[in-house]
Amino acid sequence: MQITASTVSLTVDDVAASQRFFTTHLGYAEQQAAAEGFASLARDDAATDIVLLARGTEVLPADQRDQHACGLILAFATTGIEHEEKRLRAEGVEITMPLREEPWGERLFQIKDPNGVVIQFVEWATPSGPA
Repeated sequence: MQITASTVSLTVDDVAASQRFFTTHLGYAEQQAAAEGFASLARDDAATDIVLLARGTEVLPADQRDQHACGLILAFATTGIEHEEKRLRAEGVEITMPLREEPWGERLFQIKDPNGVVIQFVEWATPSGPA
């Protein structure tokens, strides 16, 4: 198997709200198609593509239609994490988990989109604790 791209599909209540959030704050652009209850988003870098689907849409199997994107953390590895946190905060995005560094060297913070999708930014640093 050769994987040529990655896409995450998120089932949300308000596709337009999530689409605005991802395009306004996270640099995504509408990809090939968008329709009522559906949007396909992409970036020009290594970020995974995102498909937003409205809850209850009939294109999903019956047992998946009413699920909501929960228990999922959409994580992006980035550089300049302090700058990104400050930029998002200045844009009015609520930082739901402030920037912190874990003993193993992971620096991270989290935000949520209007539908409650958790988005985590991660930057790897030299661990500050004992080896």
